[in-house]
Amino acid sequence: MTSQIIPVQSFDAVLFGGTGDLAERKLIPALFHRERDGQISDPTRFIGASRAELSTQEYRAFAKKALKEHVDESELEPEVVEKFLSRLLYVPIDAKSDKGWKKLKSILGNGDEEVIRYFYLAVGPSLFGDIAQRLNQFDLITANARLVMEKPIGRDLATACDLNDTVGKYFREDQIYRIDHYLGKETVQNLLALRFANALYEPLWNSAHIDHIQITVAETVGLESRAGYYDRAGALRDMVQNHLLQLLCLVAMEPPASADADSLRDEKLKVLRALSPITEKNADKFTVRGQYKAGASSGGAVKGYLEELEDGESNTETFVAIKVEIENWRWAGVPFYLRTGKRLAQRMSEIVINFKPVPHSIFESIAGTPVSNKLVIRLQPDEGVKQWIMIKDPGPGGMRLRNVPLDMSFAEAFNVRSPDAYERLLLDVVRGNQTLFMRRDEVVAAWNWIDPILQAWEVTGQPVKSYTAGTWGPSTSIALIERDGHTWHDGEE
Repeated sequence: MTSQIIPVQSFDAVLFGGTGDLAERKLIPALFHRERDGQISDPTRFIGASRAELSTQEYRAFAKKALKEHVDESELEPEVVEKFLSRLLYVPIDAKSDKGWKKLKSILGNGDEEVIRYFYLAVGPSLFGDIAQRLNQFDLITANARLVMEKPIGRDLATACDLNDTVGKYFREDQIYRIDHYLGKETVQNLLALRFANALYEPLWNSAHIDHIQITVAETVGLESRAGYYDRAGALRDMVQNHLLQLLCLVAMEPPASADADSLRDEKLKVLRALSPITEKNADKFTVRGQYKAGASSGGAVKGYLEELEDGESNTETFVAIKVEIENWRWAGVPFYLRTGKRLAQRMSEIVINFKPVPHSIFESIAGTPVSNKLVIRLQPDEGVKQWIMIKDPGPGGMRLRNVPLDMSFAEAFNVRSPDAYERLLLDVVRGNQTLFMRRDEVVAAWNWIDPILQAWEVTGQPVKSYTAGTWGPSTSIALIERDGHTWHDGEE
């Protein structure tokens, strides 16, 4: 079975921050893979823009190096690489002055209203407003122009609203694409297919049949090159406010009226607004903060978080676990456990749906105790879905129950390379499809729930619990779920 490739119409993409880490590791390789699969139409152009004083040829050399480092060598067919590099142009530009903007204007031209152009802001959010203002000043915003905003969208509700107000002066809401790359992952989209394209799951997708749900996004890396940003943000802002809450919304939302962007985002918004508040009255009961100390990760000794910082002092959390409750009919009484952290035991992102046990076992004790069914949706590293069910152990020795998975690995089932999330999202911008992007009111609703947690931690002085690098976080996160009679699913199945 192979996937169907449908080319998109030609477009111009301007990558602000075009020499940065995100462009090098993700954006350039993603665009190359779409070129390689024949999805890019002529005369599409990719225009890098940053403060670095480079020529177009030097930028193409930078991109070629990025491809060698971040794309498998077997995929770098010389003729495809050259065609891709020929699409690249470069403009040295300053977001805070008029330098370089006239050159960008001359490249893009006055703009045929039918030609799609998008501006990707792979820069710090402090520059979003400056770039939007100058795009307007130099008459670069056409009717078919789009603006792609990378996270973080603010550091709290007030700054998020200010940021959205600023870019909203120049771009309509239907032109703004707030990207969350987790929503572009194949398995995340397959969650929608599992629920709404099959008669099997949706009738069971409620409190009558589901016991609890776990969402884990675990990383083995530490700060890498993000120390400055991360120590100001922490795990709650960096991961929970966007990635984990978006995953929770897709799991918990009501069936949308259709698959169009606003129908789906309307239902996600309802989930965010139904989240039970966590405040200083219950934050110590429902949340755990952690910070890694020296240990072992990926086979070698690693420093602790404080040792990676210049001043060696910080109360920033590198781990968060939260018990979430949703106040509506579908999910009343069903806890959702969210967990994310750095320097954990393994790199893993997954959603685990734990069903309730059978009400009565008809089998003798010698057969074993039936284990509750479990649906495991793995986002990374090996994307796939496992449905754990009870069967009879084969053989003539009588009835013996055994818990086994119905396992579907995407790589094995479709025999194709699993595309990076950015590959879909970058072309969804061209298609004008906002389904997998956040709407402004979603961002506001998420911060409305996150802000009281941040305030509670500050008011109560809730401490960060240390955990050894290479483990699954502080012991208090285990207590958080085990006092409800549950256990974290640590990827052993």
